[in-house]
Amino acid sequence: MQTEDSQKIIRRFFQALQYLKDQRIIRGKQTFTRQFGINRWNMNTVEKEPSRDMFQTAWLSYLVTEYGVSAEWLLTGRGAILSPR
Repeated sequence: MQTEDSQKIIRRFFQALQYLKDQRIIRGKQTFTRQFGINRWNMNTVEKEPSRDMFQTAWLSYLVTEYGVSAEWLLTGRGAILSPR
């Protein structure tokens, strides 16, 4: 089971995905899962139940390295959602 702090990070992960979709940077979760070989069923399960032990920390790195999402924001909730480039 994920701790409350881990669940906050997971929720920010999904916030970031929604932000990327809203900004038309990605078409949606399916685009993200296909690009990185993620099982979409697992991702949907984690979104509905953040306490489940299915979240992969590598998913965070994909947002940071490929889309410029701020690692500080993902981990702490501080600062802007995107890193300055």
